[in-house]
Amino acid sequence: MTDAELVALALAARNHSYSPYSHFPVGAALECADGTVYTGCNVENAAYGSSICAERTALVKAVSEGKRTFTRLAVAGSSDDYCWPCGACRQMLLEFAPHLTVLCTRQNGDFVSLSLDGDLLPHGFGPHSLE
Repeated sequence: MTDAELVALALAARNHSYSPYSHFPVGAALECADGTVYTGCNVENAAYGSSICAERTALVKAVSEGKRTFTRLAVAGSSDDYCWPCGACRQMLLEFAPHLTVLCTRQNGDFVSLSLDGDLLPHGFGPHSLE
């Protein structure tokens, strides 16, 4: 699957977003090492702390199906700026895929490719930190 195809899946996943409070639909597409892709969207809640981001939705779906190794993630928001994973998502992703490639996408489909551990969360606290 190409980067552009993964981005297209993230853009499509935004259609399932439940975002009545922020009005900012986000979609994500997480590629596993075996090529399987799990999508997710943000799901908000009136108790804001109970909300979940698209990236973590995709990750939790994949992990709950037994997947543990991931290669790429595309995340697509609904603005002209790139959609960057929040700190909580970066931390959750670091647990499973420190070398993950993250495709941060604009609503028009343009994207940039960054590494999780080198660009988005350098010096992150992960399982290796507990050794």
